Amino acid sequence: MTPGTRQAFTRIILAGVLGASALQGQAAENPDVVRLDQRLQALDADPATSQVAAYERLQARQSLQVLATARSAQQAAALQVAEQRVETAEVAARTATIRSEIDRLDRERSELLIEASRQDAARARQEAEHLRIQAQIQAEEAARLQQQANDEVMAREDAENALDDVAGAQAAKLKAARQREAELAKREAELMGTAPPAQGKSDTKPAKNKP
Repeated sequence: MTPGTRQAFTRIILAGVLGASALQGQAAENPDVVRLDQRLQALDADPATSQVAAYERLQARQSLQVLATARSAQQAAALQVAEQRVETAEVAARTATIRSEIDRLDRERSELLIEASRQDAARARQEAEHLRIQAQIQAEEAARLQQQANDEVMAREDAENALDDVAGAQAAKLKAARQREAELAKREAELMGTAPPAQGKSDTKPAKNKP
């Protein structure tokens, strides 16, 4: 509310108060004035409407002043105007109250939407963090399984190399044993005066002794 609007509103309220005071002495003579003034007083007493429709309430009180001082010939017209202005003040007050309630509900709705957006964003961040952790766990598990597979491949290669080394050593030992066996057979043949047996043939007959 601007300063000029606040001042105008204050003037209207003061005029309404002065008008109501002027009616107090006149209202007892006219029951219609009493009835309509009570309706305006109800608007003033209600916290929801006491601060709204000030201009309409001022016009209604002015019409009541006219009604209270009207001559008999003018009573009907003055009463009609007064009733219309009192009803206009009531409608304006209710409309302002409803508009204020609508504004309040709109503010609450906006606040709820903002809060819902914040909650949705928080849930989205939590879900994203959950998915990131899951992806990290899966990546770590995949790396572990890959390392395990690599270790198993290396272990098999080491075992195969070890077997190859053992087989090579056994073959070398067998070859050396066969060479020693052949050498012993050759020496034995020389000592016996016979030709050495052919290597790999066990059924070679010994040569006859010369006379």
